[in-house]
Amino acid sequence: MYALVAAAFASISLAAQAFNPITVQDIRVEGLQRTDPGTVFNYLTVKVGDKFDEAQASEAIRALFATGFFDDVRIEVDKNVIVITVEERPTVAQINVNGAKLLEKDQVKAAFKGQNLAEGRIFQQEVLDAAVNELKQQYYARGRYSVDVKATVTKLDRNRVGVQVDISEGDVAKIKSINFVGNKVYSQDDLISQMSLTTPTWMTWYTKTDQYSKPKFGADLEAIKSLYLDNGYLNFAIESTQVALSEDKADVFLTINLREGDLYHTGDISFAGNFDLPEAELKALVAAEPGEVFSRDTINKTTAAISDRLGKEGHAFPNVNAVPTIDEAKKTVAFTFFVDPGKKTSVRRINIYGNNLTKDEVLRREVRQMESAEYNLADIKRTKERLQQLDFFSEVNIDTPVVPESSDLVDMNINVVEKKTGNLNFGVGYGQGEGALFQASVSQANFLGTGKRFSAEVNTSQASKVLAFGMNNPYATPDGVSFGWTAYLRDTDPGVMDLGQYQTQSKGIGFNFGMPTTEYNSIGLGINAEIMDFKVSELSPDYVLDYIKEYGESAAIYSLNANWATDSRDSAVFPTKGFLFKTSAELGVPPSDINYYKLNLQSQYFYSLPTKKPFTFMWNMEIGYGGSYGGSNEYPFYKNFYAGGVNSVRGYKSGSLGPIDNTDNSMGGSTRFVNNFEVFAPVPGMKDDKSMRLSAFYDAGNVWGYDQDINFGSIQHSVGVGFTWISPIGPLKLIYAHPINPSATAKTESIQFQIGQLF
Repeated sequence: MYALVAAAFASISLAAQAFNPITVQDIRVEGLQRTDPGTVFNYLTVKVGDKFDEAQASEAIRALFATGFFDDVRIEVDKNVIVITVEERPTVAQINVNGAKLLEKDQVKAAFKGQNLAEGRIFQQEVLDAAVNELKQQYYARGRYSVDVKATVTKLDRNRVGVQVDISEGDVAKIKSINFVGNKVYSQDDLISQMSLTTPTWMTWYTKTDQYSKPKFGADLEAIKSLYLDNGYLNFAIESTQVALSEDKADVFLTINLREGDLYHTGDISFAGNFDLPEAELKALVAAEPGEVFSRDTINKTTAAISDRLGKEGHAFPNVNAVPTIDEAKKTVAFTFFVDPGKKTSVRRINIYGNNLTKDEVLRREVRQMESAEYNLADIKRTKERLQQLDFFSEVNIDTPVVPESSDLVDMNINVVEKKTGNLNFGVGYGQGEGALFQASVSQANFLGTGKRFSAEVNTSQASKVLAFGMNNPYATPDGVSFGWTAYLRDTDPGVMDLGQYQTQSKGIGFNFGMPTTEYNSIGLGINAEIMDFKVSELSPDYVLDYIKEYGESAAIYSLNANWATDSRDSAVFPTKGFLFKTSAELGVPPSDINYYKLNLQSQYFYSLPTKKPFTFMWNMEIGYGGSYGGSNEYPFYKNFYAGGVNSVRGYKSGSLGPIDNTDNSMGGSTRFVNNFEVFAPVPGMKDDKSMRLSAFYDAGNVWGYDQDINFGSIQHSVGVGFTWISPIGPLKLIYAHPINPSATAKTESIQFQIGQLF
């Protein structure tokens, strides 16, 4: 375009003043306001003393127009002097954006800057048009097809312009229908279930999955492709897609044309290449079996497993390729895995970047790959896991670039992005049995960048009020022995929960030590001292009054604690697989008023059921047992176990199972058993939302007193359904339960809930 305009101007100028070739004595530039004269001279091929003719003049005009700096360029000759007259294009003085809500104003300006439109730059109308179009594309990608963008240019003084961008974002286009053409193997519902996008449902006001998004649609197409390729349809293809809009651009109609192809089975599997591992060991890593339905996923898993295994042997860059051989007559596909392990590699140096606050040693003590040691992929992956578990960083990335001129050496670069680790939280909640509560807490998980954790908490409810402080150092010694302390004040009123009309006030301090025994197991030891005062009345139960009569209105409690745990769950919030086992012991020691012991065991198992929907089975079992020793003839009532409520046996009032006192209130006991079977499922219409889920459960459990025999025939049972939601105001549980065999003294509740920090 510039060349054509330049040529036009050149022909006009030269026609108006034709000249014979001259020897240039001087070059003069007129009309410049901002542009440096040197910029003009840089684009000229002629210098003082050179010959200059009409062809060179035309070329010079073209070159100056091509810079984009000028609206007009004229070249004239005055004797032997070249006179270049230019008219500069205006600069953008300001860009104002109005009406942007979905995108921040800075995002809009950044999009314009990417198209070379920004304050201080040369204004060009074609650049503005391209920037407006790019902005529309960003809205289209978010489903805003009715967006209207108007750009107004206003001339200002000193050859400047202002750009006013007015945006009417419009409404998000909703998906009216999703149609598949060519599908026979899977139904419409089967295919739609693979997609994150949906037509409007009763929950799409929250999930927004009925709002069309081009990136999400692309991901859904890949999910459908995976469904076919993972179930034998090797030649499956999505031949075309249509995204149609209604006239008002408010509704979207999706049509997906498929070619399913034939069903293929897996043929023979062989290996080729030069590898150190026995072929039998490689075969053990193969996820596919000859004769089974072909699955791309199992082939990819096999390739990854072989690469990982070679990585454990020091091969940083193995090359594993699965080459198919298709037999169209038998409809089978055989695979040959070509394995090239590459050279064995060592790690020269470990470099850490991005830890501006966190001290270097805090990261290095989590690193499992050693410098100057053989490359080990398992150690590198575990390093990343441990760094992520610190919860100090929003991102942890590890790469292993080759050391220049050393093909058998790599560096291990750890790049982290720190996040804020200090929290100041305020919360309110409500729990049946606990009543209303207010909570405030301040914590710093990475105190002064040392990896130590400090916390202070205020928690109040009708049943319990707590003020607590604590500090924990996970690496009190270089070997990973942790040390921590807690100090607290606690007031409780069991009467609020129908657990006896009395109150306690306690203050205590505790110290704990911990040590990992393996990557997933740990043990801990602790010592605690607590002074507890009792407030009673004539309505207090006999067992409390009898205790006070014998031991007084104050109890001194000194205890030793030990625990061991192993945890392989894939998530601490909503696990789908893995195992958790915890056991702990508490021992009251002299000079405590009563020598007692208290044992706890918890086992949880999670398993993802092999169903189309992501169902998870959970089995939870808890056992608690307490007693006395050293001549003591009773177990202290303030160490009793309780059962019943949202977090144990649902359908029964919190803490209500087991023996009752002379005032018909629950009193807990020294032995506790709880067993839960539960199946979790996503909420219909919520697709892949991770914040909420439904469940169906069967619970069983009871509590027995210190002087009672354990009778499993007295176990209370219940069944029901539950809803869990990590809501913006805190975690929420809603339960509907049916007690199966409530005892005569049991207190039942069909509907139970908790919201807030009680979860």
